[in-house]
Formats: sequence, C-alpha cells, structure tokens
Amino acid sequence: MAEQEKEKKGKPGKQLKQGGEKGEKKGRKPKGTAAEAQVAAPEEPQQPAPPPRLYERYKKEIAPALAQKFGYKNALAIPRMEKIVISMGLGKAVTAGEKGKIEQAEKELSVIAGQKPVRCKAKKSVANFKVREGMETGLKVTLRGARMYEFLDRLIAMAIPRVKDFRGLDPNGFDNGGNFNFGFTEQTVFPEVNASEVTFQQGMNITMVTTAANAEHGRELLRLFGIPFRDTSKQDS
Repeated sequence: MAEQEKEKKGKPGKQLKQGGEKGEKKGRKPKGTAAEAQVAAPEEPQQPAPPPRLYERYKKEIAPALAQKFGYKNALAIPRMEKIVISMGLGKAVTAGEKGKIEQAEKELSVIAGQKPVRCKAKKSVANFKVREGMETGLKVTLRGARMYEFLDRLIAMAIPRVKDFRGLDPNGFDNGGNFNFGFTEQTVFPEVNASEVTFQQGMNITMVTTAANAEHGRELLRLFGIPFRDTSKQDS
C-alpha cells in the first residue's frame, strides 16, 4: 500500500513537468516570422533616373541660343541631335583568320557604348581583299535618346582630352546634311576600356547625325554642346 501511494504521488509531478514543457513550447515564437515579414513588406517605388545633363542644357541654353542666332520661329525646326553611330572595321582581322579579335573588339565596344553592337556582314565578295559575301567584317552601334547624350557627355569630358597631341577636331568634317564624322586611332582613349587587357589597337569612326539643314547650323550645334573644333585661322605648327 505504501508503495502504491508513492507512485500516485509521483505521477502528478511528471504531469506538471510535461505540462510546463508544453507551455514553454507553446510560448515560443515560430522561426522565420521576422524574415517572412521583411519579404512581405512592400518595396518602396524606385525613383526614375534623372535626365542627362546635356539634354537639360540643350533645352535651357543651346536651343534658345540657336533660335536667336539663326532666327528659328518654330521650336521643332531648331537643330538637335538625332543619333550617334559608332563603327569599327575589322576586315584585316577577318581575312587573317583571327576570329578572337572580333569577339574582343565586340566586348570593348559594348563597354564603350553601353550597348551590344551589331555585326556587319559584307554585301558582296571582293577577291582583292579576300572578302566573301556574308563574311563578318565590322561592328556597329547606334545610340539614341538618353544613352546618346550620356555617351556624348563622356566623349567630350573624358575621351577627347585623353588623345595625344590633340589640336581640335576638323571643322570641315561635316556633310551637306549637317552630320559630323571623325574617328579615333585607338580604343584606349575611353577610360571604360582596361588598357592592361587590350591585346591590339583598334580604331573607330563616330558619326553624329543631326537635324540641321546645313553644315553651318550643325557645326554651331556641336560647338554649343562643347565639341572642341580646330581654329582654321591658325595654321598647325
């Protein structure tokens, strides 16, 4: 009888102990609630990118100056930048069978322009240059809108000042439609290109297409943007 009473007295203690453990388990916070709350929290709306500073400068300063100088009465008739085309000729590398150069030039041009270039193919075969129809002979990138103004800003502020013995761009590089053409002999003038990884020097041609009616109006447009033209009154020493 005494042993049975001891067993009965011990049972409630076990129940209390088990109940206490269950209470502690129930009182614990489930894992992952804080992380789920952070994921479920709505994200703040992202602010739109600010417009390029050259575009803002064109609207506030350049366009009124052109309208005043040339007497434009319609705002849509004022000359403006339409697009910039960057091209690379890689015919020598293709005819020599060096396909790696095309891929390397494509990578560097993508970094310079911020846009993947298009591979240009030969339209007809030329036996003297060992070129066959359909062969990839160059690269081309066409920039418009905000990307065009950002490239023009980097070109004026960083690339042109890095040219060795620079004396200004040729002001006679315009066609009758007010479009300007010039080129670089090497791609390392752009700071985006890592000079230590360059295996060969490659030039490029840049065409700035404007809506100007003639060369004079196009020249004045680019001059107001900050393009450093050579002074034709001074002869090169």
